[in-house]
Amino acid sequence: MDTSQTDVSPCPPPWQRPFHTYGGQACNPLMAGDGADRTPLHEAAYRGRLLQLRTLVAQGFHVDTPTMDGVSPLHEACLGGHYACAKFLLENGANVDAVSVDGATPLFNSCSGGSAACVLLVLLRGPSVRATHQLASPVHEAARKNHGACLELLLLFGARVDAELPLLGTPLYSACLASAVDCVELLLRSGADVRLGCEQDSPLHAAVRGGEAAAVQLLLDFGADMSCRNAEGRSPLDLSAPNSAARAALQRRGPSSLTQLCRVCVRQSLGSGRLHRTSSLSLPHAINDFLLYK
Repeated sequence: MDTSQTDVSPCPPPWQRPFHTYGGQACNPLMAGDGADRTPLHEAAYRGRLLQLRTLVAQGFHVDTPTMDGVSPLHEACLGGHYACAKFLLENGANVDAVSVDGATPLFNSCSGGSAACVLLVLLRGPSVRATHQLASPVHEAARKNHGACLELLLLFGARVDAELPLLGTPLYSACLASAVDCVELLLRSGADVRLGCEQDSPLHAAVRGGEAAAVQLLLDFGADMSCRNAEGRSPLDLSAPNSAARAALQRRGPSSLTQLCRVCVRQSLGSGRLHRTSSLSLPHAINDFLLYK
């Protein structure tokens, strides 16, 4: 769904927004409730109790019974990472595209719970990998939670590596803000643009806020600009804490070599969608591997 037309009210920047919990997981405020309207089917799905789930369905419980917030049993099974329960619900007619009031889908919950098996199960049923809500994007959630296997599957099924949402920025920005180093590297190797963050805040700004020197180093290796400034006019170095590892990584960085500048230029010219086609350029294997950071 195109979120560019959404009327977004003023709110604090991403790094200052509080998280709420739902099912023991960080989530959006609308999904955090007291759970009073959850049915036994929801509870069995979330706890991974397949036998109880079968019994309840046999007794007449509808597989798509929603809570007042639109949370289905399939949402619960995917959030808990219970593949067998999710598979049973889908085989019995559960709606793979069910959307809660805050936009969460079974795919989003699978990414939040970190179950690659559930992600693949849901993706094979054909749902869109794009966000249905500006705060419930599967690719951003997988990146933020550092769930690399889930993120790889989403990218394989067509998720945009640079998908930018008004309140979340890009997946790379989300990963940097959460110090999710494995996903930072995965996104960069998949062609994520180091220049795209959240409005004027770059991924490098986010990585410095997160305090993770490894993420800072990765961004610099992939061509991040240390001199870029955000809406407040501050550079990443300005944001770094004194004597921090992130600050040291920035200060150690000298001018990029000519070969590094060429690599960054070629990768940006190709774009994320064509990086896998470098082998068709008839280049020596060594240069092809260099372009792909192998």
